[in-house]
Amino acid sequence: MKRFLPLAFALLKFVSGFFLINSAYELQRDEYLYLNQGQHLAWGYLEVPPLIAAQGWVSLHLGGAEGWVKFWPFLWDAATMYLVVRLAGRLGGGWFAQTLAGVCYLCTAFARLNLLFQPNSFEVFGFLMCLYGLVRYLQEERARYLYLVGVGLGLGLLNKYTTLFFIAALGGALLLTPARRLLASRHFWGAAGVALLLWLPNVVWQISHGVPFLHHMALLKQTQLVHVQAADFWKAQLLMCFPALLVWAPGLLALLLARAFRPYRAVGLVVVLGVGLLAALHGKDYYALGYYPVLFAFGAVWWAERLARFRWKALAQPALLAVPLGLHLAYLPLACPLRSPAAMAALLPRYQHLGAYRWEDGQNHALPQDYADMLGWREMADKTWAAYQTLPDSVRAHTLIHCANYGQASAINYYNRHRALPPANSLNGSFLFWYPPLSQCRALILIDDEPNDELAPHFAAYRRFGAVTDPYARERGTHITIGLHPNGFIKNLVRQEWRSTMREWQGDLQIAK
Repeated sequence: MKRFLPLAFALLKFVSGFFLINSAYELQRDEYLYLNQGQHLAWGYLEVPPLIAAQGWVSLHLGGAEGWVKFWPFLWDAATMYLVVRLAGRLGGGWFAQTLAGVCYLCTAFARLNLLFQPNSFEVFGFLMCLYGLVRYLQEERARYLYLVGVGLGLGLLNKYTTLFFIAALGGALLLTPARRLLASRHFWGAAGVALLLWLPNVVWQISHGVPFLHHMALLKQTQLVHVQAADFWKAQLLMCFPALLVWAPGLLALLLARAFRPYRAVGLVVVLGVGLLAALHGKDYYALGYYPVLFAFGAVWWAERLARFRWKALAQPALLAVPLGLHLAYLPLACPLRSPAAMAALLPRYQHLGAYRWEDGQNHALPQDYADMLGWREMADKTWAAYQTLPDSVRAHTLIHCANYGQASAINYYNRHRALPPANSLNGSFLFWYPPLSQCRALILIDDEPNDELAPHFAAYRRFGAVTDPYARERGTHITIGLHPNGFIKNLVRQEWRSTMREWQGDLQIAK
């Protein structure tokens, strides 16, 4: 039973993902970017470390269909579920504790988080893998579990830089508890060496490119994190895993205070320090999600031990399982995009007080931001292809598609990957590395939500071709404009913008173009 339940829950989690997205939605903005990075494999990018791009490369080589794109978040989601249930069993929990832990994970914010092909899915898995390894080492003191932690940290650093905050929390937790004895173990430092060795290629890439991570964090702080308020952060911590509050809250308290869980106190401190650090740094609320799954396992075991001596155990156990399931069903429209965009927009008055419709700009909109970012892309790509088809044969081979942001360029490339269309480019993010020279450019197809018509005199011909019309798309109103035979002013303008943007990211390391 202890092996069957983890596998059964993991399989349920993996398969269910394919049925939780309404067919009206497309891929999300960032998903297109990571797929595009998969076409330009490197040891680093301006936005993220390289692990997500490697997954994108595999998906594209398997055909690139949406099912292969979603395979990765569903895989890491299922692997996390396996470890949650397995950990409950390793802590001595029977079928009820394992089931309760699995239900808690099934019914919380991970249902939504893991629908998207983003680094977040592996981050949650990586954090839990490290804490699972720490628990198992504290139980058996076998060196292999320390190396499991090292591998988890190394891969985590290749996945997302927020792993650095997790490492800080882990280090603090070890120093503040008797688990500090690990610092005297050669295997502890061996595991640290494994983590560093795995991360080293990305560290070298960062240094050789002027450490763009620092500029990326500054941009996040200026454009997104500035809208994160402390009250909103802590409110989200309550809401994201609210269906399982009766489990994870006792689990955290038991880790910190209960005598039975005293050997694992460092695990509880990792959660406290990690979430506290994110709050202090104004991190996004969902950055903290990776700290909760371990609490589901400990909380489930705590409840199982309490109910083992309870007279009405036969009634209390199913009631406790029903609480997260019932709450999850009540808020399912916010957890998963099961409803059409119009139906979701109609729910705004009911759910807006929860902040679910608030975007990065701090304002409420018709749809949650992730949902709005999953609309309008195919329309944009098809209209870009249609615009290209109208060009004279003499200029098609010398056409450059210039987009205002990475989402536009990435989506156009994804949906036109089987068409004879030049790659879309942008001066946004990692597309800077791939931007081609304009010396031979005879036509520009401009994709921009704020087109600049003052540039029209610098083209031999300049006309609007179309725009994104989906009323719920975040890119609604993005225009597609055709400009023929740009003059030297346009080419110099783009070249100067490329150089100045590269300088912002890489300082004096940028290469003249």
